[in-house]
Amino acid sequence: MTTFRYTAIGPGGERLAGLMDAASEAEVITRLQRQGTMPVHAEPADRASRFGGLLRLARGDLRGLRKQDVADLIRELATMLTAGQDLDRALRYMQETAPSRVRPTVTGLREAVRDGNPLSAAMGRFPSDFPSMHVGLVRAGEAGGNLGPTLVRIADLLDRQRALASTVTSALIYPAVLLVAMIGAVTLLLTAVLPQFVPMFEQSGVALPASTQFLIAAGGFVQDDGLYALLALLACVVVARVALRQDSVRLIVDRLVLRLPVVGGLTREVLAARFTRVLGTLLLNGVPLIAALAVVRDAVGNRAAQSAVDGASLTARGGGSLTPALEAAGVFPSRTIHLLRLGEETAQLGAMALRAADIHEERTRLATQRLTSLLVPAMTILMGIAVGGIVASLMNAMLSLNNLASG
Repeated sequence: MTTFRYTAIGPGGERLAGLMDAASEAEVITRLQRQGTMPVHAEPADRASRFGGLLRLARGDLRGLRKQDVADLIRELATMLTAGQDLDRALRYMQETAPSRVRPTVTGLREAVRDGNPLSAAMGRFPSDFPSMHVGLVRAGEAGGNLGPTLVRIADLLDRQRALASTVTSALIYPAVLLVAMIGAVTLLLTAVLPQFVPMFEQSGVALPASTQFLIAAGGFVQDDGLYALLALLACVVVARVALRQDSVRLIVDRLVLRLPVVGGLTREVLAARFTRVLGTLLLNGVPLIAALAVVRDAVGNRAAQSAVDGASLTARGGGSLTPALEAAGVFPSRTIHLLRLGEETAQLGAMALRAADIHEERTRLATQRLTSLLVPAMTILMGIAVGGIVASLMNAMLSLNNLASG
């Protein structure tokens, strides 16, 4: 007998964790399922110790695979299983053809499967690569006898999540480059160009315009104390990151972000797309609503949205509707609430959640495009004003010198 450490989601959506003596991981999973819970992860207790963590760190598993690698792995496995290949043969082929960074994970999956464990238990051994949501979906697919289609849905979910994140990130790259260029140009003018004129201004003894005096003082500050200011800024970033790990602080910040004029609307669309996509995928794979909400809660990432999901889960446990609590929280757009309510009324909550996800992903793409169309001209104009203001201030000072010389 071996002692296993497990995590599971209870019938009421609560997260369970503990130890169990069993002959194998598969036996732990079976016992948990008989208890009416949804197993998420099970591994020998000694492997979960710090020494096991050091071993995984030495193997490089602790860092985990890239999301693209995980999506490709699941997609390829789904393709072979739906084509009629058995699991061991599919994993053996992937073990032979996988890239070097992915091969250790595939090897571990195959070894666990050959030891008699289901694929879900094998994936549970790599929590840094396969989140609990993936493990739960695979376990539901195994129970329903449709593992191949389930893996296809997981791969589609990963692709859509990555595409959504890529849309937002790619749209913000150009404004970020413009911001860096503007800061660099202003810093160069203040620290390299402006100091060349300072001795001439001092020798002339003429009273400089206020704007030029301000620029000279700013350039002196950047040269003398710029490094200290940068270090102080980095220290503030570190302190802010530490503070955001506190749930109370993170909740306040997340709620504040949702109230911002432009960014708040975009954030709501992203949260709605993520919430409905994961919820619909879980429900269509046979995961009960309460257990699905427990998984979705961890997937949304925003504390305000998590609080809204907690309220909806509490209502659903009592047999009530999901949507009133979500609507009262004011986190998700009204379109999300309407489509989910329609799904509840027609007993098609999973399908309507995925339909809502399609809509919100498209709206996220359009909102991102509009935000970029505003940011790029704004950053360009701001750069022109900053550089032009510095040049105009220098020209004004030079004209003052010329007027003094001609007088």
